[in-house]
Amino acid sequence: MQKTSDINVVETRRLPSPAELLAAEPKTGAQAGFVSRARGEIQRLLFSEDRRFLLIVGPCSIHDTAAGGEYARRLAALAREVAGRVLVVMRVYFEKPRTSVGWKGFIMDPWLDGSHDIAAGLPAARRFLREVLDLGLPTATELLDPITPQYIADLVCWSAVGARTTESQTHRQMASGLSMPLGFKNGTDGTLTAAINAIRAGSQPQAFLGIDTDGRAAAVVTRGNPWCHIVLRGGAGGPNYSAAHVAEAAAALARAGLPQAVLVDCSHDNSGREPGRQAGVLREVARQFTAGGSAVVGAMLESNLLPGSQPFPQPGERLRYGVSITDGCMGWEATEALIRELHAALAARFA
Repeated sequence: MQKTSDINVVETRRLPSPAELLAAEPKTGAQAGFVSRARGEIQRLLFSEDRRFLLIVGPCSIHDTAAGGEYARRLAALAREVAGRVLVVMRVYFEKPRTSVGWKGFIMDPWLDGSHDIAAGLPAARRFLREVLDLGLPTATELLDPITPQYIADLVCWSAVGARTTESQTHRQMASGLSMPLGFKNGTDGTLTAAINAIRAGSQPQAFLGIDTDGRAAAVVTRGNPWCHIVLRGGAGGPNYSAAHVAEAAAALARAGLPQAVLVDCSHDNSGREPGRQAGVLREVARQFTAGGSAVVGAMLESNLLPGSQPFPQPGERLRYGVSITDGCMGWEATEALIRELHAALAARFA
């Protein structure tokens, strides 16, 4: 008989079921309690019940857990200092969308060698998330593959759907069943329509194909995620973080009958992809936030131990410790100074 399926499939590797991985790398009761509390804090902050500033900050992507762990320890200490005015959440991004081809993230290729050892990447990701939570830092990630949440979402406090996937029905359905606040980014063209439609879809009950905790195909029925919101990240036409842009987004959300909560991504097209320009974006967002009357609730920063980025792929022994292999980042010294500056600038809001 003529073969009609798997013609272009080279190999199918079996993975542990979500239940098996969660049993092998279980969260503790303390970690579960912290995730629940952190999600609640973020929810209240997003929807105006908490006056603090939400700052989601950290590496563009995690590729080296040793460097990531050092960054987390530094950030945790700083987060405790500024907690009265700023709720700091660490970026722990394990999946990277690619415009064409490239490294797809730590879960997909943890050894950085093209071996795509997902069976090693998934438990390593869980271990790293647990380490960050044990430091008292809430965790944030972008969920790219719709199966990934079954393996790690119980350890995530905030999540995002990126500009390339905000229009995806699959991701909107996935968002509707997630248990944490989730930001939809505006499209790469800078327009808001896709993100607003995504928030509407994500907040509603959905039914879709997925897997259960035993890894079997399942029909997943959700009640909708009431904590979805918009993230402004600029677009092909330039930045969109000004007071006028934020007001435009708030008005569009209001017309759609959605909560007027706006988070600003200081990187990507809002900074012209120049890491150092993120500081200026954050200062303007903080100015709007402190002045009051704005829908802006916080910001995102891409930051690592050392500034910039490095070419990849290249041999692992040539990689510089603490330097991004994806988007360029601010270095730690600049990040620490900027967060302290933000904390001081917010004093007027809490006077």
